[in-house]
Parts: sequence; C-alpha cells; structure tokens
Amino acid sequence: MSGLRTSEEVDVQVRNRGRVPDEAGAYARRKVLVVISHVSEPVLSARVKLTQAAHASAARPATAQAVVDVNGRPVRAHVAATTMFEAVDLLQERLTARIARARRYRVRGSRGGGPDDRTWREGSGHEHRPHRQYLPADERRIIRHKAFSLARQTPQDAVIDLEAMDHDFWLFTDLASGHDSVVYRDAVGGRHRMASLGTTGRQRDFEGPLSVSTVPVPESDVDGAVQRLRLTGLPFVFFHDTGTGRGSVLYHRYDGHYGLITPVL
Repeated sequence: MSGLRTSEEVDVQVRNRGRVPDEAGAYARRKVLVVISHVSEPVLSARVKLTQAAHASAARPATAQAVVDVNGRPVRAHVAATTMFEAVDLLQERLTARIARARRYRVRGSRGGGPDDRTWREGSGHEHRPHRQYLPADERRIIRHKAFSLARQTPQDAVIDLEAMDHDFWLFTDLASGHDSVVYRDAVGGRHRMASLGTTGRQRDFEGPLSVSTVPVPESDVDGAVQRLRLTGLPFVFFHDTGTGRGSVLYHRYDGHYGLITPVL
C-alpha cells in the first residue's frame, strides 16, 4: 500500500459552467475524495465538471461529470439531475460503480475470460445520463472535430474502454484485422456489438456476449454522414469516409449539435 496516494494527496480539480451554487464545488470535491479513498490502486488525478443549464425549463438542468485516472486508466462518469447537489450525489454513486466494474472487468480479462455483459448492465445507471437538447435539423452544426491516433486493441479491450469512459461508442483499430472499427451498446438489448470497415471473419470467436454487426458500414463523405444521422435518428453514425479512406464517427452532442471523430492520417 506504500505506493498508493491517499485521498488527501489527490488534488481534485473542479470546474464550473453556468450558475453553479457556491458550495457545490467543495461538495463535489469531498464526494470524489470519498470515492478515491476506497480505491485500492493508485489514483493519479481527478477532474470534475459541474454544469448548470442556462434554460431553467430543462427537465434535469444540473449535470456533473468526473474523470478519475486509476493507475493510468481513466474512468469517467456523467449524470444529470434536477439540482446540482443531487447530481453530485448521483455522480458519487455512478463513479464508485464504474471504478468497481472496470476493475472486475480487467481482472476477468487478465484471466482469459471475455467481457461479461452482466458486469456492465447491472446498476449501469443510464437513466441518470443527461438528455440531449433538441435543435431543429437546419440549426445543427458540427461544432467539434477531434482527430487522434486510434488505439490498436482487441474488441474486448475496446469494450472495457467504452464502458470505463461511459461513452455511447468507442472508435479503435482492430488488433487482429487492422481495420478501423467501433464497439457500442445495442439500443434494444444493451448488449455490446462491433462494426468494422473490413471483414472480421464470421468464424472469429469472441469471448462473452460481443457480437459482430453484419450490416455493411456506409461509405460517404461527412455531408452524407450528416444526412444519414438526421434520417436515422441514431445517437451516432460510423461511416467509411470516402475522403480519407478511414473509419469515422459523427455523433449527437448533448447541446443538440454534432461532433465528429476521425483518425489521424
């Protein structure tokens, strides 16, 4: 235990957006420190963002997000509530659960087992995630474009990152095939699925409840992906970008606009 940083040694950085109550930042810092105090691995950093929506008419105007670096692996939680203090309480619960499940998942993977779907579905808390703001289609814009080098990893490791970061999807390069791919949760059953630019081989076996989508990945430019996202109403579109030849993701942001993620060429 001598190599661990105690909760008092971790500087929890809190950032506010909007008219956040004065005591909410200190309250969030205390709650995250409680979570950290029960982590058995080194915690390298912790960041919290509290956002109070400008529109009082929003159903859950208070959102809280935390990213904790646990021994080099970030774990993220994101919740929304009617008040900021309620959001922070929910954040504590969800962050605690995320860290615990991430550890169980990694232990299971290190022992040769595949993803256990129950590990993520039990107490997932998705009902407390923020709702997306509605904007008319003609007002939506791509206001964030993030390009980065995709991790080369197995689909099972991609699922671990997907769930640890509390995202809707995870873009990566499949270690076995070398193809740009994405893992995500099926909207109906909540199970994990994978889509890839190239064939992964139907004979390829995955440990655990991870299935491969047989629907061809659409080929289009970014404008075509925008049209597809509008027509389908899906939270994101994974597409084969005809301009770059790589796999990219266009997604709905919580503010109602679009975000675009592309691999570094």
